[in-house]
Amino acid sequence: MIDKQWKIASYPTGSLQPDDFTLVEAPLPDELHPGQVRVRTLYISLDPTNRVWFTDESYLPPLEIGEVMPGMAMGIVEESNNAAFVAGQLVQGLWGWRTFHVGDGGNLTVLPDLPGLPVTAHFGLLGHIGLSAYHGMLNIGRPRPGETVVVSSAAGAVGSLAGQIAKLQGARVVGIAGGSQKCRRVTQEYGFDYAVDYTHGDFTAALADVCGDGVDVYFDNVGGPVLDSVLFHINEFGRVVASGMISEYNSTTGHQFRNLSRLVNKRVTVQGYIVLDHLDLVDQAYPELISWHLNGKLKYRIDVVDGIENVPTALGRLFNGSNTGKLVARVS
Repeated sequence: MIDKQWKIASYPTGSLQPDDFTLVEAPLPDELHPGQVRVRTLYISLDPTNRVWFTDESYLPPLEIGEVMPGMAMGIVEESNNAAFVAGQLVQGLWGWRTFHVGDGGNLTVLPDLPGLPVTAHFGLLGHIGLSAYHGMLNIGRPRPGETVVVSSAAGAVGSLAGQIAKLQGARVVGIAGGSQKCRRVTQEYGFDYAVDYTHGDFTAALADVCGDGVDVYFDNVGGPVLDSVLFHINEFGRVVASGMISEYNSTTGHQFRNLSRLVNKRVTVQGYIVLDHLDLVDQAYPELISWHLNGKLKYRIDVVDGIENVPTALGRLFNGSNTGKLVARVS
């Protein structure tokens, strides 16, 4: 059996490019050692943090040239020589961009069946996506009924869920998205009260039109000039949830902020988080997320790209805005 693996060929300057990776084939062992399992990859999650891992600001150890590109993956246990796993189980782990995983099972989590939901829900509604939206909005943003909540990348995987969760708390929710089609999705499909297109016209003025009483909670997925504009409208004792800063990940210069002083003048709380620090919330978050979804109160999208060969090219869709929901690669 052959394992196809994407290995790191070079460190990027600016945007990741397909030629920063090399696709290689490696033979799998004929037999498993005691304690080992073999997993066939079904899906690979493609996330903005894949780019962050190439920087010296990553929360993971530095990536090495020649190693398999890390990434969250989901697969089926095909063979087990480990009492903790049996063939046929659905598992998840950070085994990266490859068609198979062979290991001792230490980095694997057995995933439960989800009646009424596809397995991809583990990467869309649930998993690191759902938990990011749930924790960031409810435990950091803490929206109250009647407050104005603004969410950037509102048509994206985390942003769309975060905004809907804020609506469930009784907040007035404004989504920021790129292009009229995404803005329509934000209001018509996800139920936000308003959507603002940051690519068209005077974005700061458009934001003022729908946030006349200011912004109480900002759920930030992009950073940069969008964050700067929202800070201009932030209210006293506002909360900024720093979930991601995708506009900065490929930048070689960074954004020169004009409105940071408002953090002081308005006594604003800003908090970032890494979702891996909050896995203890799973037992609380997942039942609520599933219940909201099955009752029609929480919607999500999965954007599937087929083939291990297309993974590096597909990742670029996160940075040019062409994805339509949680981006995953279907490997088998």
